[in-house]
Amino acid sequence: MMAHFSMEDDALLQGMLRQLFQSVKEKITGAPSLECAEEILLHLEETDENFHNYEFVKYLRQHICSTLGSMIEEEMEKCTSGQTQGEASGYDTVVQHVTKRTQESKEYKEMMHSLKSLMMVVVDSMINKFEEDEIRSQERQKKIQKEKSSSYCIDNCSDSDSSFNQSYKFCQGKLQLILDQLDPGQPKEVRYEALQTLCSAPPSDVLNCENWTTLCEKLTVSLSDPDPVFSDRILKFYAQTFTLSPLHMTKEIYTSLAKYLELHFLSRENHIPTLSAGVDISNPNVTRLLKKVRLLNEYQKEAPSFWIRHPEKYMEEIVDSTLSLLSANHNQSHHVAQKILDPIYFFALVDTKAVWFKKWMHAYYSRTAVLRLLEKKYKSLITSAVQQCVQYFELCETMKVDEALGHSKHCRNSQKTFYYSGQELQYIYFIHSVCLLGRLLIYTQGRKLFPIKLKNRKDSVSLTDLLVLFTQLIYYSPSCPKMTSAPHSENYSPGSMVTEVLRILCDQKECAIECLYNNTVIEALLQPSQNLMKGSEAAPNCSETALIHIADILARIASVEEGLILLLYGENMNSSEEESPTGAHIIARFSKKLLDEDISIFPGSEMLPVVKGAFISVCRQIYSTCEGLQVLIPYNLHESIAKAWKKTSLLSERIPTPVEGSDTVSSLAQESQDIMAWEENLLDDLLNFAATPKGLLLLQRTGAINECVTFMFSQYSKKLQISGHKKFGYGVLFTQVASTAAGAMALQNSGFINALITELWSNLEYGRDDVRVTHPRSTPVDPIDRSCQKSFLALVNLLSYPAVYELAGNQDLPNKAEYSLREVPTCVIDIIDRLIVLNSEAKIRSLFNYEQSHIFGLRLLNVACCNLDTLLLLEAQYQVSEMLLSAQEENILENSESHRDFIIDGLSVERNHVLVRMNLIGGPLERILPPRILEKGDDPYPWPMFSSYPLPSCYLSKVTRNGDMKQDNDLGKLLLCFKMSHKQTEWIENCRRQFSKMMKTKPDIIWGGALVELLEKFVLHLTESPSECYFPSVEYTVTDANVKNESLSSVQQLGIKMTVRYGKFLNLLKDGAENDLTLILKHCKRFLKQQQVSIKSSLLCLQENYAGHDWFVSSLFMIMLGDKEKTFHFLQQFSRLLASAFLWLPRLHISRNLPVDTVESGIHPIYFCSIHYIEMLLKAEVPLVFSAFHMSGFAPSQICLQWITQCFWNYLDWIEICHYIATCVFLGPDYQVYICIAIFKHLQQDILQHTQTQDLQVFLKEEALHGFRVSNYFEYMEILEQNYRPVLLRDMRNIRAQST
Repeated sequence: MMAHFSMEDDALLQGMLRQLFQSVKEKITGAPSLECAEEILLHLEETDENFHNYEFVKYLRQHICSTLGSMIEEEMEKCTSGQTQGEASGYDTVVQHVTKRTQESKEYKEMMHSLKSLMMVVVDSMINKFEEDEIRSQERQKKIQKEKSSSYCIDNCSDSDSSFNQSYKFCQGKLQLILDQLDPGQPKEVRYEALQTLCSAPPSDVLNCENWTTLCEKLTVSLSDPDPVFSDRILKFYAQTFTLSPLHMTKEIYTSLAKYLELHFLSRENHIPTLSAGVDISNPNVTRLLKKVRLLNEYQKEAPSFWIRHPEKYMEEIVDSTLSLLSANHNQSHHVAQKILDPIYFFALVDTKAVWFKKWMHAYYSRTAVLRLLEKKYKSLITSAVQQCVQYFELCETMKVDEALGHSKHCRNSQKTFYYSGQELQYIYFIHSVCLLGRLLIYTQGRKLFPIKLKNRKDSVSLTDLLVLFTQLIYYSPSCPKMTSAPHSENYSPGSMVTEVLRILCDQKECAIECLYNNTVIEALLQPSQNLMKGSEAAPNCSETALIHIADILARIASVEEGLILLLYGENMNSSEEESPTGAHIIARFSKKLLDEDISIFPGSEMLPVVKGAFISVCRQIYSTCEGLQVLIPYNLHESIAKAWKKTSLLSERIPTPVEGSDTVSSLAQESQDIMAWEENLLDDLLNFAATPKGLLLLQRTGAINECVTFMFSQYSKKLQISGHKKFGYGVLFTQVASTAAGAMALQNSGFINALITELWSNLEYGRDDVRVTHPRSTPVDPIDRSCQKSFLALVNLLSYPAVYELAGNQDLPNKAEYSLREVPTCVIDIIDRLIVLNSEAKIRSLFNYEQSHIFGLRLLNVACCNLDTLLLLEAQYQVSEMLLSAQEENILENSESHRDFIIDGLSVERNHVLVRMNLIGGPLERILPPRILEKGDDPYPWPMFSSYPLPSCYLSKVTRNGDMKQDNDLGKLLLCFKMSHKQTEWIENCRRQFSKMMKTKPDIIWGGALVELLEKFVLHLTESPSECYFPSVEYTVTDANVKNESLSSVQQLGIKMTVRYGKFLNLLKDGAENDLTLILKHCKRFLKQQQVSIKSSLLCLQENYAGHDWFVSSLFMIMLGDKEKTFHFLQQFSRLLASAFLWLPRLHISRNLPVDTVESGIHPIYFCSIHYIEMLLKAEVPLVFSAFHMSGFAPSQICLQWITQCFWNYLDWIEICHYIATCVFLGPDYQVYICIAIFKHLQQDILQHTQTQDLQVFLKEEALHGFRVSNYFEYMEILEQNYRPVLLRDMRNIRAQST
């Protein structure tokens, strides 16, 4: 090709290239850097619609076609002829294949080599021609000269490695000539030409010349030239250098410009404007100065993106020259109004929010240098910024509102202005100072620059002083009126700017702890609220916006643990609330007054509901925690919020329907929208009470739980965040609500459960339709497919016993003769019917994925049956175990008449595990559960399967205990205590000390006959002391004959059988125990019935009978070794003690000893008292576990309720259950809380691990408490008692009170 290349071809190609360059000229000159210019050229086809019309592009296309066309066609034919499956490969595949083969071909490589050689010849010709034209055109008109130089610059920018740069060098002689021509004594035209030549040369060549330093000095001097065109061209050269040159070159330009500006400001001959005169930016001198400042500022903002790639000294020189310039001042002693403006004012004008400083402080690399130089050389810059903030605050304190608004009028003026008064300049510098100081405070070394000593002030300004100053600026400084300008216009009002800084500080935990979390700052934040409550003026300029800003900061503080503790208890946690009320009390009082309209502020203001909402949001951060709720309970905020919600709800119903064409349509629509937003806000506030057990009781008392849960479902459906400052989703709230009967019904009525089950069915049976199927779905390796895992955990969270009883109690299964494939389950009964109790061919045929779906159901059944009440209910209503045994029977392979083998598959293994779990009771050492996975080797499943009871003996542990034990000396001492009862208090404490000592040293002797004697005597002595009796004595004279006709529920009857089976396994019960336990339960039913009230409620759990089995009585019957008389006599005495309320759950079922509203809620004191404190102590004592629960979307309350309700059956071995009951009886019911905390502490590593694997709730419900012994944690529990007993026992004793 090169051989046939002629002069005509050369000229033709040059013309084509010129056309191309001319067309893309504007695009390339607009590029901010060389890399961007290259990107523009590379993507020209995508961005230029005329791309294919360029002659050069047509030439290239024709050349490629003639060179490679035949080869491409041959490859296309090979691909199409080789395909016998028609459309299988597709057009894209063929194109990719042909392209790859073409690029790998010899012809392609030769063509590319030829094209490169040809283009180099053409480009060299163009360069030579350009140099000749350059020499000839030096005397031509400036316009032609400018066009050609621009053309060259475009070419030069197109590729930094092109032959243009390689061949054209800016010679030393030419630079010396330019130096001479730039001399101020030269004529103006000569200097213009010299500068034009300099601008047209590659900056890198200029900077690499030996005379560069001299040139730099000349340029710096020339910057002061009065001719604006000349100085503008110098700035253009500087800008070009900043854009195209590396840092070590641009650093020279930057530092010289910074030094020039510093000298310019310090020189009294340059007529810098004074503060009183203000700045008129239409003034040419001011314009030139601002251009230089802006150029410097633009480079400041860009430099951090690349200076880390260069030696640190370059960056330090830039930082040093900048800080030196900004610190420059005239040290004037005369009046401040006559002050000559310092450089910092002009920088504030071009970069009001100090973006340059934000970028410099972002990376450790530059931040270190900035902070070091500020500390050693330029601390005056920080001092001036603090001084400016102090002066502005003093101005706000003393001036009138109108003057203050005028002072910051540009914050609301959307019109362009060309003049800034002295006041406005001071305000702009103030904003710049606030932003600079706010960024400085984020970093530890920045905070170490404080305290700052100011002129004319005796005391230094500490960190706290500065934060108080910022806080006061929010409500002392004027706020801009309600913004009516375009949404994109920025708000520069003092309150908004300071609030933005404080928000950033709140988000940095270490910084917030050091700066914000102290009483002084909190008092400053709360000062307006306190003033308003006292009836005095909050502050001269305090507005609704200011209060909203303050509430926002307080909410952020309350959302962090350290901040919450400060608000709740203050820095001095021992001071009483009467002496100095803490932040939480002040916020609660103010919020309550706002809600109850007991305080008159901003009458008629549209913003008032927003102010209310903002302060309630702070309260919400507090009362959504257990410790916060304890502090705020006296204020009855739930009642005030509920009252406001009901009032707003009525208002929303009364808004008239707007009539089309009426002028009131838009106003009515806006009013309706505002009311609905306020109503939703209040519902959200009420809903957050459900975050804690006691809060859920308060929510149910308001009667708004159905509406709150419906709102929660609405937010969940829209995938909206639960709250502005919450880190996790709805899991914990959902679990708390589902742990109560009323909550479960609210979930059902809201459609939440329906939605969960529908989503589950979609994933389980139909798969996800929105996933593009590129490969067939593989058979799931996990028993539950990952797509169904979230739904599975949601159902596990839902199916607490109170929820199961309300949603499935007394309801039969549909058991239809036929099920449509399109029939989707919508409730819990449907899930049991379709996935668990598969007792007909119709149910099996209705499932697309029978095995996977049934395994899901069996896994769900397995978790649900870990709650023994749920197990008994399902067994009583649906005979689940019979169904499972029948299914196992059908899974038998008959080899011969005498030999039958079970078919081992996923379902049979799952059923075997569930059957053993359902039939066998025992702790970790008392029963053996078969695994649900196969083992490696010849015998993958060595565990025997069965299709009828009794269970194979291999599942029964050999570790059983005998009821007879030798009496120990220490035990004798303890029994001796009961004979020395001359001082009631002393002997109680003495007994408890001896019991604790035995539990720590010889725990194994406290069980069997010895434990019976201990319990009987201790409780008998306690009931003889009036101060120890919490409940009144109840006379009971009913005989066995009188209760024989009492009926027990089917759940209780099955529970009796289960208890006797467990007791016989432990050698504690003998034949006849079933009848005795039945009689005891009948007596208990009659005995407790005397103390019950009649309640009209739609909840099943509030009917006459207790919903579950009485596990405490069953446990006590076994402790008493099956002695009927001893057991019931003990229960009668024990029922008078406070401990009975928390150990014996049926004791307070619809009891007259509780307030009516508590009874009607259906929530037991175990939940709103004991478990509330378990959550509270868990957060304080084992914070990692508490966080793990929240991350898992599961509440500790649900598993604790399950443990306590069934007296830890199946979770602890029998001796540990005895120790749990004995400890709570001897040492007090608060030990119930401490034991649960000890369990969580014991399980910490397991809990953290299962949080990672996202199956925490399954682990806690299914797994026994391996390795846990009550005695091992006795010393730890004694420490908990010392720290928390007064509060816990006080609250436990208050369960009879009307308000918890």
